[in-house]
Amino acid sequence: MKKWTSLMSLCALFLGIQTYAQDNAIDFKFENLISTIQPEKSIIERTASFENHSSLLNALRATNLDKVLDYTGEFTVFAPSNLAFEKLSKATIDKLFDPENKKALKAMLSYHIIADKLSASSILKAMCRGNGIAKFTTIQGDKITATMKGIDIVLTDKSGNSAIITTADSNQSNGIIHEVDTVFVPEKML
Repeated sequence: MKKWTSLMSLCALFLGIQTYAQDNAIDFKFENLISTIQPEKSIIERTASFENHSSLLNALRATNLDKVLDYTGEFTVFAPSNLAFEKLSKATIDKLFDPENKKALKAMLSYHIIADKLSASSILKAMCRGNGIAKFTTIQGDKITATMKGIDIVLTDKSGNSAIITTADSNQSNGIIHEVDTVFVPEKML
């Protein structure tokens, strides 16, 4: 009987050690997973690392909006790609990037920023509640309207300019970036 008890005790000890080792391995993997899910970069830091957003980054820096997007608050940025900026005429780009028009450039960029974290799913939920339409107030103070066209989320400003979200949900430490295919340039700025 004593041999059987010793054998059971040894098995229980081995099983306990094995379970403890596996629990620590699971915790370690889970902690690594959490650190990779939680973004460490701010919106402006991530924008600087995207090659296809160099025009946007230059515009944000020219207007000091880069400092706003480096704060710890929550923002949503509808980030025009370099291809979106290339759709603008050379005259429009020259006018917007002229140092004398810094205020107009800042106002234009402000149409692309919302002071709230809006994932694509939260935009879709808002559209469901609004019978297919959702409106969001930009930091400029004007509204951007979200609708669906097929499977695309389409954003429209008050001047009727439309942009499609081409890449959604780039989560950052202080908000979220959605890449869009068009720059919102209100008519009064042209």
